[in-house]
Amino acid sequence: MSQVHSIEVRNLGRQVADSSGTIDILADISFDVAKGEAVAITGSSGSGKSTLLGLMAGLDVPTRGQVRLLGQDLFSLDEEGRAALRAAHVGFVFQSFQLLPHLTALENVMLPLELAGKPALRAASEALERVGLDSRLHHYPRTLSGGEQQRVSLARAFVVEPSLLFADEPTGSLDQHNGALIIELMFSLLSERQATLVMVTHDPELAGRCQRQLRLHGGRLQGQAVPGPY
Repeated sequence: MSQVHSIEVRNLGRQVADSSGTIDILADISFDVAKGEAVAITGSSGSGKSTLLGLMAGLDVPTRGQVRLLGQDLFSLDEEGRAALRAAHVGFVFQSFQLLPHLTALENVMLPLELAGKPALRAASEALERVGLDSRLHHYPRTLSGGEQQRVSLARAFVVEPSLLFADEPTGSLDQHNGALIIELMFSLLSERQATLVMVTHDPELAGRCQRQLRLHGGRLQGQAVPGPY
């Protein structure tokens, strides 16, 4: 039986123009991510890690190449179609938390469900209880610690029961203690949901928690066999 893939990337490239011509931010990137797999994208600053993550999520458009996300050719969709696919199947965790400051913890977690037209209050409350914040439902982000804010963002990511989680330096803004707590919680939630993880990180210990690492150098994957066609 052939392996089921959550993500298929083929010949992906991203160029930007400057005064001297064009620069390859990413070039000839090809790989697959199996359903339920946890993959870390590593590399030095400026190697293209976050650019690659943004392309895989359809937040940016490549200069060339293809991404198939959960069986859907991502760039055959318009921006609205890509947004709908993300809303239905994808969760995000960012280094900077990305919480809306004028909404409480509960309202931040309810938001993706409300945008999808789904019942939100009970599910959001249970998600915050799962991450240990049931006593902080009505607190605004400015009154929460960094670790608490990242737990809110985890609750928001998982409340939609995603098939796929994208994480960009999820512990980058946290101290060692809180970072370790967030990682244990994130991997526990991933296991419960049997979700796929693609994570950008510069932390070798965190990358080592994943089943596989993809290392970028100068916008190219290092030491990876190129998969075949879709």
